[in-house]
Amino acid sequence: MTDVVQTQSLTKSYGAVQALGGLDLIIPRGGVYGVLGPNGAGKSTLFRILLGLIRPSSGTATLLGGSALDRPTLRRTGSMIETPRFPPYLTARQVLHWLDRAHGGGRAADIPGWLERVGLSDAADRRVRGFSVGMMQRLGVAAALLHRPEVVILDEPTSGMDPPGIQDMRALIRRLADEDGVTVILASHQLAEVQRVCDRVAILNKGRLVREGAVSELTSLGERLRLLVDRPEAALGVLGAKGAGEDGAVLAAIGRDEAPALIRALVENGVGVIEARWVGTDLESIFFSETQAETTHAAD
Repeated sequence: MTDVVQTQSLTKSYGAVQALGGLDLIIPRGGVYGVLGPNGAGKSTLFRILLGLIRPSSGTATLLGGSALDRPTLRRTGSMIETPRFPPYLTARQVLHWLDRAHGGGRAADIPGWLERVGLSDAADRRVRGFSVGMMQRLGVAAALLHRPEVVILDEPTSGMDPPGIQDMRALIRRLADEDGVTVILASHQLAEVQRVCDRVAILNKGRLVREGAVSELTSLGERLRLLVDRPEAALGVLGAKGAGEDGAVLAAIGRDEAPALIRALVENGVGVIEARWVGTDLESIFFSETQAETTHAAD
């Protein structure tokens, strides 16, 4: 099976509020998949339906080819939805042993390794009542991964973390996908991190899918050649309507096959080219472009 998630015409309403409005989404097996959207877009509702925590109003959703209500499917799945909560009197190590026993045992030997991978080895024997939000996130990720699931769903895994912690989590998520073969599905408001760590993304807005695709393809849309030159005004004259200035550089809206001819034309017109590189649209720009109308409307 090549897909881990499939939804068709999936809806969920809470009274007059529609959290999902006919969502059609396919998440392929392998890699890191980001589910993005402003608050209220339906991300957490989608995750809760996939995990069998709530039922849809209509439509269908499958996880690993089956229903999350089936125990075998759940045993192949790990998750962390919102900030995790554990008995405050337990240590981090005891929490993982407790969860291992609750799942039937068999993974106790892996606990030290997971504590190390999430950066909690030094805090393994501290009671979790004193943990920061970031430390609780780390422990929640370890709990989600303890039984080596085929797919793991992480809702805001870097919430409350400092920059080094975010970098560590990004590296862990990539290793899970690249080395452990786990399909990671995550939601995050850290769009720069999503762009660094995800292979594909879906952007939801008001319960509907508004954009989906490989990060590399989405960010290459609107690609332009950024030029550092010694005579920007002369370069803009050569480019005409295809040129624009930006922070002392010149942006050329041309295709890659046009670049050699442009460089020659600039040199022939006495423009010295110091640097030339291709730049695309970042994920943040795409996100706001797709959700701006709803955001503006909500702000009104």
